[in-house]
This record gives sequence, C-alpha cells and structure tokens, in this order.
Amino acid sequence: MFVRSLAIGVSAAALLVGGAQAADLIIPTTPQPVYEAAGFDWEGLYVGARLGGQFVGTQDYGVIAAGPASTYGVIGAAAGVNFIPVDPILLGVEVTADYMWNSAEAPTATGEFFANLRVGAVVTDNALIYAIGGLGFANTGAGSVGVYQLGGGVEFAVTDAITVRGEVVGQGDFSSVGADSFFESTKATVGVFYHF
Repeated sequence: MFVRSLAIGVSAAALLVGGAQAADLIIPTTPQPVYEAAGFDWEGLYVGARLGGQFVGTQDYGVIAAGPASTYGVIGAAAGVNFIPVDPILLGVEVTADYMWNSAEAPTATGEFFANLRVGAVVTDNALIYAIGGLGFANTGAGSVGVYQLGGGVEFAVTDAITVRGEVVGQGDFSSVGADSFFESTKATVGVFYHF
C-alpha cells in the first residue's frame, strides 16, 4: 500500500511540474512591424543655406564691358519642394537668392535670384543626383540683366531631416553686349538643407 501511495504521489507531482513547465513556454511577444521605412523621405518642402565661389569670365553678363576674369565668394539661401511621381525619379521646384562679392582692385558685389526646375534620381536610400536649370536676374552696380543657369549636383541625407548638397552650374545672360558666350560664369556651392 505504501508503494501505491508513493507512486500516486510521484505521478501527481510529475503532472504538476509538467503543467508548470508548459505554462512557462508561452511568452507574450510584440509582433514585428510588417513594413519598415525605406531610408530618407525626399518628398516635401525644404530650406537651406549655401556657400561657394563663382568664376566670371572676361564678359560679366553683358552688363559691363569686357574686363578681366574674376572670382567671387558666394553666400545664399534656397527653398523648394520635391515630388517623386515614379520611384526613383524626383521632380522639384526651387528658388535661390545669392550674394556674391570679391576683393579685387575695384571691389564689386552682385545679387542673383533664380527660379529653378530640378530633375533627379534617388540612387540609394540616402543619395540623390540631379540636373538643375533656371531663369532669373542678376543685379550689379551697372544695372540688372536676365540670366539663366544649367548644371547638376549630388545630395546626401545625413539625418532624418538634414541633407548636404554639392552643386555646379554654368550661367549666362540674354544680353547681346560684347562677345556673348553661352556660359559666362561658373558657380560651385555646398549647402545644408532642412526637409520638413
């Protein structure tokens, strides 16, 4: 009888322990998201500031007579909006305002304002290459003249909202003064932009 009672007690203990172990195997978990963000969101509004330089040939926008080539410092701002109609193509509209100065024998300053179109491709989650073209006007001490620019650049996302951009454009004017070439200056800038 003692053996029988012992066997029943051991069996009951084994069942209780087995039930406790089975309960421990059920662990509540949080389900993993099905979709994860695919890198930087290039669409939407942005603003930024930029610095650089501009090399002007001997014919400065046809506003002044032919003179020596010169180099200007550039500081400016840009604001725009991007759209991605079809992945990976990006379309954008941008306005820029730049102030240029030099410290030559006769120091001069110029202001340039452009309305631009951008067409680009998102080549990786955080990198964009683009072409840019625009129309605007330049103000100098000698007057104001209509100008255009064509060029391109590359832009990299460094955080969820900040990008860094490098851009080079050739610029010309609509004036017929002097020996007019298609590009009369070259501007190179580096900028930091905040995307909303």
